[in-house]
Amino acid sequence: MKLAAISDIHGNLPALEAVLADIERQGVDQTVNLGDILSGPLQPAETADLLMARGFTTIRGNHERQVLELIDQGQYLDPLATDGYTAAQLTAAHVAWIRGLPESLELAGGDILLCHGTPGSDLVYWLETTVPGFDRDGAGHPTGIRPATEEEVRERLGGAAQGGHSLVLCGHTHVPRLVQCGKVLVVNPGSVGLPAYDDEHPHPHVVENGAPHARYAIAEKNAAGWRVDLRAVSYGHEAQSRVAAGRGRADWAHALATGWAWRGSPG
Repeated sequence: MKLAAISDIHGNLPALEAVLADIERQGVDQTVNLGDILSGPLQPAETADLLMARGFTTIRGNHERQVLELIDQGQYLDPLATDGYTAAQLTAAHVAWIRGLPESLELAGGDILLCHGTPGSDLVYWLETTVPGFDRDGAGHPTGIRPATEEEVRERLGGAAQGGHSLVLCGHTHVPRLVQCGKVLVVNPGSVGLPAYDDEHPHPHVVENGAPHARYAIAEKNAAGWRVDLRAVSYGHEAQSRVAAGRGRADWAHALATGWAWRGSPG
């Protein structure tokens, strides 16, 4: 079995198109989508149209849940807010599609588990850990995040460790990484559409990949186990940066152009 795993597209249509073109050249059996699909100041509706037409196996992420909450609660849709802009662009058909997406999914008779964050939460980072003030380089530029330890990864696997899975595919942190946890390989393919961001949950931190490429992963099972290829695909990121800037999101514009988080105040 040869799978392509995409995640965290965030409405970045050109990045998605570039990734899908690369996938088509790899001879995969199936493409799976791990959530956080549309939210962002780019092309959420057009991204939804493409994915609905392609019919990939798809689960929802925290931003799908948050967009539905905004719509269902009749909240003000702030065009400068990531989820608010997205919710205002979606049609009834898009919303119905999102509502039908599961939170997690098993494939191949339970051998593969798909989730967005961890099996228990769409907000918990699995392969990274936030630490207040953590300075990765000791250079006075704290990122507030570090790679998770083996013990942390195992703890977050929880009851899923007893599920017989040999491969778990997750997203959420936008960081391409794989960790062997006993008999289970946990893989995050990284983000198709957003290479850097800042967040306040559960502590202030920044995620940065340092390059603007669209990320995804290919996992292929053979007699020796799973072979994983973490892939980075170039696309017209500078044009997408200008789109974000034109919609008042200097933070997204900087991240899309550079792969680094913008340490300023969103416009």
